[in-house]
Amino acid sequence: IGYLSPHKLQVEQENCATGPPPEIPMEETVEAELRWKDITQLLQDKLSSQAFDTILRKDGMRQAGSKEDLNLADRIFNEFKKQNMDPWTDIHYVQLQSPDSKRPNRVIFGSNDFHPQGYLAYSAPGRVEGKLVYGNYGCQEDLDVLQKNHIELNGCVMLLRAGKISFAEQVDNAATKGASAVLIYPDSKDYSYNADTALYGHVHLGSGDPYTPGFPSFNHTQFPPTRSSGLPKIPAQTITASIAKTLLQEIGGLDANDNFTGGFPSLTYRLGGKENITVEVNNVLVNTEIHNVFGVIKGLADPDRYVVLGAQRDTWDNGYAKSTVGTSVLVELAKAIQEMVDKDGFRPRRSLVFASWTAGEYGTVGATEWLEAYMTSVDKNVLSYINLDGVSLNVSDCQWTEFLQTTDIWNNNDDDDNFMRRMRPMSIDDPAYPFLASFGIPSISFHFISPNVSIDAYPYYGTSLDNMDHLNYKTDQKTSKIAVSAAQLAGQMALRLVHDHIIRLDVSHYTSILNKAIGRIYTRVNQLTQVLKGVDPSWLTKARGNFWRAADDLKIAIQNSDLSDKEACRILNGRVMRIERNLLSPYVSPIDTPFRHFLLGRGPHTLTSIAESTDMKQLHTYLALASWGVQGCASAMEGNVWDINNVI
Repeated sequence: IGYLSPHKLQVEQENCATGPPPEIPMEETVEAELRWKDITQLLQDKLSSQAFDTILRKDGMRQAGSKEDLNLADRIFNEFKKQNMDPWTDIHYVQLQSPDSKRPNRVIFGSNDFHPQGYLAYSAPGRVEGKLVYGNYGCQEDLDVLQKNHIELNGCVMLLRAGKISFAEQVDNAATKGASAVLIYPDSKDYSYNADTALYGHVHLGSGDPYTPGFPSFNHTQFPPTRSSGLPKIPAQTITASIAKTLLQEIGGLDANDNFTGGFPSLTYRLGGKENITVEVNNVLVNTEIHNVFGVIKGLADPDRYVVLGAQRDTWDNGYAKSTVGTSVLVELAKAIQEMVDKDGFRPRRSLVFASWTAGEYGTVGATEWLEAYMTSVDKNVLSYINLDGVSLNVSDCQWTEFLQTTDIWNNNDDDDNFMRRMRPMSIDDPAYPFLASFGIPSISFHFISPNVSIDAYPYYGTSLDNMDHLNYKTDQKTSKIAVSAAQLAGQMALRLVHDHIIRLDVSHYTSILNKAIGRIYTRVNQLTQVLKGVDPSWLTKARGNFWRAADDLKIAIQNSDLSDKEACRILNGRVMRIERNLLSPYVSPIDTPFRHFLLGRGPHTLTSIAESTDMKQLHTYLALASWGVQGCASAMEGNVWDINNVI
């Protein structure tokens, strides 16, 4: 996690452990004649809504690996080549799942035999029959309501409405409770579009090609057959709202409470558990060649350290907001910055890499395969990842999804409290999530939306309705202007990171996350004092204290640094860059537990899971490992081995 600011670092309230963080000396120039405000003005001058008006008129389906996808990849490659950005292509052979044209997926309920058009990639194939149960959104608390009402979940087919959490999490939650299959539909309360609109997505609780977990899909013959632990073991299928309404009309059972009630008029939502339903999923795996395309603007002082800006290129259907806008921002931003280098004397210290990914709709496949292929160098050299997918969703304001925390770059008058209210945790299906949680790269996603509106207020993802007309309607015909603002915002973040002598990533913003997580662990351990003999969470508290002290020492070293000493700056930046990747647990397998981040990952090793564990032996083990993991991160910040204090 990091914190970017073109002024002084934001100061947290003082606490007894850390005190106020010191300021980082402000820098104004790359060269004497080119100040930071000149750089930002140049960027602003080179990005125009007129240019976006032209390129954003292009729309259309580009499924991963298709002719259309490869043609766009070639056009982006040629544009990067035209800009002298030394482009290259990264090719992988991945397993993508598609419906079988000869054996369509089916849902059989009474006399109805439905053949839904949409599907969920990486569903388990098979035919199952069970009692139909309505489970609202499929969140843990929803399934608890079903169990409190004595609804039998073992062997049931669970009907869930889309939203709140990812499709993969919905299926995983249902499978954990014993469901034999899952059906997911867009309820009219959440998605006010045509009731016959098909819905697409994936259900891999992970990222990348799930048949090469933890290693790249260059050539399957080099690796033994392997399956990701995040692949579901039960069939899952999307259905339209009209099909779901038919099922809900005949589901039977107890009346659902108000929280379970959707938007179908003249329909009483019931929990079911009475009527049988059959689900048949016949999806097939297709070995597909995919191309990631890259261009680079090389830095002068530290060219081997770079910021990556990326956008997904493929779509389920039109994918206008999901793909077209982000890809346009990527290309236009690359052209603008390259022109600043060629014509205006801008000389970045570090490099900028522009990446066009594919197979993003299947779970960030293209990006993850690249990360897996080059993990030995990428995690040490990438300062940050800036995701450009879905940047324009609604009219005004800017809502962020977590981690590399950026503030008054875009609004100098915004106070820290107001900014933090705009933050929200990054979801598991965010394209930037694997960069952070699997590879320890500080990452950010951001979205321009209306005030007090959820990111889910753009309802067309995963449907044919994600097109130019619908996005223009949602943005009040301001799509091009918002694209310009998104390019300026992403560009300023990237330029700040490659411009300054010292990288502006502030680890002190982990303070509140650590405090909350460790507080919950203390509460849990105190509840289990009779069972957990000899377990002392104070080890973790002391490791946290060492983390804080190391962070303060690093800030003081930065504050007192000589910005003209290039080697000293490089050493300090190296200490900053080590922090995030040292929050990845070295004690879990990336095959079984891909999201290895102690604080923001997913799995039994995370501080959140430790606080919720019911397995006493596992709690004891992972508490010890987490304590040493936090201490290891503190040690990484210290720098020289003779400065490290490993006493806990």
